[in-house]
Amino acid sequence: MTSRTDIERRALAAFLGMAIGDALGATTEFMTPGEIRAKFGVHRKIAGGGWLRLKAGEVTDDTQMSLCIARAVLRCGGWNLRAVAEEFTAWLKGNPPDVGATCRRGIRDYILTGRLEAPFNEWDAGNGAVMRMAPVALLTLGDEAMLGRCALAQARLTHNHPLSDAACLTVGRMVQQAILGADRFALHALTRELTAAYPTFRFNTYSGNASAYVVDTLQTVFNYLFTTGEFEECLIGVVNQGGDADTTGAVAGMIAGAFYGLDALPPRWLKRLDPAVRTEIEETALHLAGMSPAGRAASAAEASGERRFEDSSEGSREA
Repeated sequence: MTSRTDIERRALAAFLGMAIGDALGATTEFMTPGEIRAKFGVHRKIAGGGWLRLKAGEVTDDTQMSLCIARAVLRCGGWNLRAVAEEFTAWLKGNPPDVGATCRRGIRDYILTGRLEAPFNEWDAGNGAVMRMAPVALLTLGDEAMLGRCALAQARLTHNHPLSDAACLTVGRMVQQAILGADRFALHALTRELTAAYPTFRFNTYSGNASAYVVDTLQTVFNYLFTTGEFEECLIGVVNQGGDADTTGAVAGMIAGAFYGLDALPPRWLKRLDPAVRTEIEETALHLAGMSPAGRAASAAEASGERRFEDSSEGSREA
């Protein structure tokens, strides 16, 4: 069994990795690779700017909506979809600088109707649901059925499309298996399951598209995840493709963070993150991991081991 400490550290790396990818990619969002090369050579610094004119270390809707989910879970002591919808509503009413059109439509529909599932829409195959999978993966770690229920529930608040559903489930499973120690081959096997069911996700001949279409997003993420050998290299490759770079960076960051672990996150990137965001992530990630089935099982196993050790020591003293 994976230790509680290992679970907590990799869970934290997944959530922080997501925010790092978001902040790093925000600078190159909507740029082409050629424009990025002309301006930066290789973009490798969390520097802010971009079309949103962010300060260095600021994050976008990817991280903000993920934290909305985490807040709802912690406030309710468990999964509560209506609480998630209310957090999204409060966030939208706060006039955030960046809101995807599909997310905005879904949240407004909830405000007007109270409906917790957007109707199917053939145009909802964007990446706005998969980008916020980190807290869902942490909360449901160790229970794949629970992962499926929560992943699709949060997704369909705003995005109701089979490709979005499939992306959320696959990314959630990849994050979870990486936290529990899966190797690169096991993670690749999950992508093969996805492409067997939905061949449009195939990435063996990567075309270079990095748009907000969820297929382009996962193809970009998977290409760099499996052709690089470290967290930093993976994220630099992803965000230098431009396009929807904050979200491709966020999704790559959560998987690569879980896989490579906390020590692989570059300190210079961590230091540049918005301090309030970093602090909230550090607190919530540990709580979510501790609430998960795997986290509770690891804690119980450690407590049982400590009790056995104490009983053994007491017996030795009595002897």
